Amino acid sequence: MAFVLAGLCACAGPPRGETIKFWTFGREGEAVAMLLPDFEREHPGLHVELQRLPHSAAHQKMLTAFAAGTLPDLAQLGNTWLAEWVALHALAPLDAYLAQTRTVVAQDYFPSLWATNVVAGRVYGIPWYADTRLLFYRRDLLAAAGFDHPPRDWAEWRRMLAALSRPEAQRYGILLPTNEYEQLLSLALQQPEPLLRDGDRYGNFRSAGFRRALAFYVETFRLRQAPPISNVEAGNPWEAFGRGTYAFYLSGPWNIGELRQRLPPAFESAWATATLPGADGPGSGLAGGSSLVVFARSPHQRGAWALIEYLSRPEVQQRFYALLGDLPARRSAWAEGALHDDAKTRAFLAQLERVKPIPQVPEWERIANEMQLVAAQTVAGEYDVDQAAAELDRRVDRILAKRRWLLKRTARR
Repeated sequence: MAFVLAGLCACAGPPRGETIKFWTFGREGEAVAMLLPDFEREHPGLHVELQRLPHSAAHQKMLTAFAAGTLPDLAQLGNTWLAEWVALHALAPLDAYLAQTRTVVAQDYFPSLWATNVVAGRVYGIPWYADTRLLFYRRDLLAAAGFDHPPRDWAEWRRMLAALSRPEAQRYGILLPTNEYEQLLSLALQQPEPLLRDGDRYGNFRSAGFRRALAFYVETFRLRQAPPISNVEAGNPWEAFGRGTYAFYLSGPWNIGELRQRLPPAFESAWATATLPGADGPGSGLAGGSSLVVFARSPHQRGAWALIEYLSRPEVQQRFYALLGDLPARRSAWAEGALHDDAKTRAFLAQLERVKPIPQVPEWERIANEMQLVAAQTVAGEYDVDQAAAELDRRVDRILAKRRWLLKRTARR
């Protein structure tokens, strides 16, 4: 019924005289607050009530609000969460609005980012900003070691890591915090096999591709080319990168601003960004980021969609990037201005054209957590690669047991 109503409402403009409740997370709320006055001037009678949730509490607060029937009209939602909220029937499909809009053009978005918002053929979210991981590297240190370009495949990357690592002097090829899963996930997504199999009913971590990715990851620690530490133990990674403690840092776009803020301007030419190398050539990356969603019980869906349209404009996405550093999800927003002219962001543009979405299952957050835990145990020597892959499949199969039961029950009807 929610889909039918959305289709009936999409042709009309947003009503006047209503308050739209919008929930955001962390610093995104601070930045979007600076964009809302222009939206309200364009839409007299529409007022946006913005609530900023801390990242650490956002998921639980939203689940509590869902149970209590107090969700807002729209929200920022990490695209790894979207399948969970679709399974709860909490989100309104947006297809009818998309059929009418001239502002939100699906073909202008990075395809894999758009795909993270499509479940069972329906669109439930609009990509707001993009996130992926790639290499920050010390260009000067590579040059001193005899390399005039970043790595183009894993074999070349291994040679660079070996040349740049002097663990006895507390210098390492790369920082890979063991309490983060995104680095291993990025390597795993480069493989041809999916992370889940049989309709996402079982883990597929014993596949040759995942074991290859895990082996490369674990070997980096065993060769002492990365220290086996968490990001808490790493302390200030930006200053360590500047000191040359690490020659590579596999991380996200926010660190462009962090490095520029924390390191001297004269250091700008010493570091650069590069797309991820794959096992045998250019590598894929993680299709991350946040989307904008409308909740199914919202009485103000037309007004919420009007706000999504506004925040999706290429020029507004450029302003959002200037305020916060979050990368636009639309290609056209990269066509000019600071994003187009900045050499440090160009690698992100190239990587975003070559990213892959995660499996669209509600249990993904738990699966990713288990992947990080098992990988850390493998780095610590508790498992070898084959044992780790088998253990991870066992844990993931337990997590997916309810999913299998529900799918089997549905198939019998």
